[in-house]
Amino acid sequence: MLHYPELAMPRSRTVTTVCNGKREVWSDYEEAKSYFLELMMTAEGEDRDRAECIYIQLAHGLSECSDEDE
Repeated sequence: MLHYPELAMPRSRTVTTVCNGKREVWSDYEEAKSYFLELMMTAEGEDRDRAECIYIQLAHGLSECSDEDE
Protein backbone atom coordinates (compact mmCIF):
# COMPACT_ATOMS: atom_id res chain seq x y z
CA MET A 1 0.00 0.00 0.00
CA LEU A 2 1.21 3.49 -0.77
CA HIS A 3 2.18 5.74 2.10
CA TYR A 4 0.01 8.50 0.62
CA PRO A 5 -2.90 7.10 -1.37
CA GLU A 6 -3.31 8.63 -4.84
CA LEU A 7 -6.90 9.50 -4.05
CA ALA A 8 -5.74 11.74 -1.20
CA MET A 9 -3.41 13.69 -3.48
CA PRO A 10 -4.77 16.94 -4.91
CA ARG A 11 -5.69 16.71 -8.56
CA SER A 12 -4.70 19.29 -11.08
CA ARG A 13 -7.70 21.00 -12.63
CA THR A 14 -6.16 20.73 -16.12
CA VAL A 15 -5.80 17.56 -18.15
CA THR A 16 -4.41 16.76 -21.59
CA THR A 17 -6.07 14.15 -23.79
CA VAL A 18 -4.96 12.61 -27.07
CA CYS A 19 -7.84 10.92 -28.88
CA ASN A 20 -7.51 9.67 -32.45
CA GLY A 21 -4.40 11.81 -32.91
CA LYS A 22 -6.10 15.02 -31.72
CA ARG A 23 -4.43 16.62 -28.69
CA GLU A 24 -6.63 18.74 -26.44
CA VAL A 25 -5.93 20.55 -23.17
CA TRP A 26 -8.92 20.81 -20.85
CA SER A 27 -9.04 23.49 -18.17
CA ASP A 28 -11.69 21.55 -16.22
CA TYR A 29 -10.93 17.95 -15.27
CA GLU A 30 -14.59 17.07 -14.61
CA GLU A 31 -15.65 18.51 -17.97
CA ALA A 32 -13.18 16.25 -19.77
CA LYS A 33 -14.33 13.24 -17.79
CA SER A 34 -17.98 14.00 -18.55
CA TYR A 35 -17.24 14.48 -22.27
CA PHE A 36 -15.49 11.12 -22.61
CA LEU A 37 -18.15 9.32 -20.58
CA GLU A 38 -20.85 10.65 -22.90
CA LEU A 39 -18.75 9.81 -25.97
CA MET A 40 -18.16 6.31 -24.64
CA MET A 41 -21.90 5.78 -24.14
CA THR A 42 -22.96 7.06 -27.57
CA ALA A 43 -20.17 5.91 -29.90
CA GLU A 44 -19.72 2.47 -31.41
CA GLY A 45 -16.81 0.30 -32.42
CA GLU A 46 -13.31 1.76 -32.41
CA ASP A 47 -14.50 5.23 -31.37
CA ARG A 48 -16.13 3.75 -28.28
CA ASP A 49 -12.95 1.84 -27.44
CA ARG A 50 -10.87 5.01 -27.74
CA ALA A 51 -13.23 7.01 -25.52
CA GLU A 52 -13.37 4.20 -22.96
CA CYS A 53 -9.57 4.01 -22.80
CA ILE A 54 -9.30 7.73 -22.07
CA TYR A 55 -12.21 7.72 -19.62
CA ILE A 56 -10.60 4.94 -17.58
CA GLN A 57 -7.37 6.93 -17.40
CA LEU A 58 -9.31 10.02 -16.31
CA ALA A 59 -11.11 7.99 -13.64
CA HIS A 60 -7.71 6.97 -12.28
CA GLY A 61 -6.70 10.64 -11.99
CA LEU A 62 -4.05 10.85 -14.71
CA SER A 63 -3.19 14.34 -15.98
CA GLU A 64 -2.24 13.06 -19.47
CA CYS A 65 -4.50 10.52 -21.15
CA SER A 66 -4.10 8.89 -24.55
CA ASP A 67 -5.82 6.22 -26.60
CA GLU A 68 -2.49 5.23 -28.18
CA ASP A 69 -0.52 2.14 -27.18
CA GLU A 70 2.81 3.07 -25.68
